[in-house]
Amino acid sequence: MPRVKRGVQHVKRRKSLLSKTKGMMWRRKSSIRAARPAMLKAGVYAYRDRRNKKRAFRRLWQIRLNAALRPLDTTYSRFIDGLKKSSITLDRKILSGLAKDHPEVFKKVVEAVK
Repeated sequence: MPRVKRGVQHVKRRKSLLSKTKGMMWRRKSSIRAARPAMLKAGVYAYRDRRNKKRAFRRLWQIRLNAALRPLDTTYSRFIDGLKKSSITLDRKILSGLAKDHPEVFKKVVEAVK
């Protein structure tokens, strides 16, 4: 059997690893031994925070809605309950955008719910 030399794959793997850790500080960007665990940990954080981002935005939309609803003499919980009872299927993201950018349209939605 012919001899297989793996230098090309070895260099390619290390180069790929270092390109993924580009922008990190100290040895993590230049040393293979420090870069590998840094890259794995970064992947774990990225996976976790893709899910946390959804929670954070939903919380933001709820806060924005409640802040916009208080001057209109209602609360977030009563508004959401009214939406469900009147079968209006606008989600919190859209409603939050309406409250922020188009308050007159949002006021009409609130009146329809009441």
